[in-house]
Amino acid sequence: MSDPTPVIDDLREESEELDALVAGLSPEQWASPTPAPGWSLAHQIAHLAWTDHAALLAVTDTDGFRARVERALAAPHTFVDDGAEEYARSAPADLLARWREGRAALDGALRSAPPGARFPWYGPPMSAASMATARLMETWAHGLDVADAIGVVRPPTARLRHVARLGVRTRDFAYGTHRLTPPADPFRVELTGPGGDLWTYGPEDAGQRVTGPALDFCLLVTQRAHRADLALTADGPDADRWLDIAQAFAGPPGEGRPPAGGAAR
Repeated sequence: MSDPTPVIDDLREESEELDALVAGLSPEQWASPTPAPGWSLAHQIAHLAWTDHAALLAVTDTDGFRARVERALAAPHTFVDDGAEEYARSAPADLLARWREGRAALDGALRSAPPGARFPWYGPPMSAASMATARLMETWAHGLDVADAIGVVRPPTARLRHVARLGVRTRDFAYGTHRLTPPADPFRVELTGPGGDLWTYGPEDAGQRVTGPALDFCLLVTQRAHRADLALTADGPDADRWLDIAQAFAGPPGEGRPPAGGAAR
């Protein structure tokens, strides 16, 4: 993606939609539990604010971001939870203001980034477009947790195309986080978007493929639903294995969510 403007615009829209969902909530609602074990609604927004700040450092202060990575390496399994916990201690109004200020600063930094620039991250370095895509993916995924906590259903939008594309592009990363060798050949991925259009990735004649609703694929790669509860089909053993380990977010392998009918397999 040569011009990052479209995905930055979509990130802004996704954030504003979530902002509108939480802005009028009571302090009691901010303390509501979400599907993520141990995380309240405040933790979800706190995590977004914390990660936006990390992204801003990556774009504007490389040394500051590297220092942050060193702290993360010292506590690889707790640094995400620790960051959310730190920010979540704020009063809801202060946390909301912090999130708004941080994402506005990141928006400006991404729009003014030099063409072709790449920025460090917890995984591979990212372009401005990739950084915005990753932030949109997390905003959407954590927004789902917030919506679940307050009993709201958020209809899928065409913005999911960015999440789906990231899910496809992180195939080999997902294998790597599980210390598995990625397949040598690409897969064909065919997804039906919210508007009924077909989103396709990979060569049409690929020997293995994944098909199904784009929403379900996005739920899978963000680990917001268990594969058993999704209408995704894998054709081929490697594609089938991928659906068990898919992960679009940086960091160690996530635990995912249990199936609706019982414990995870």
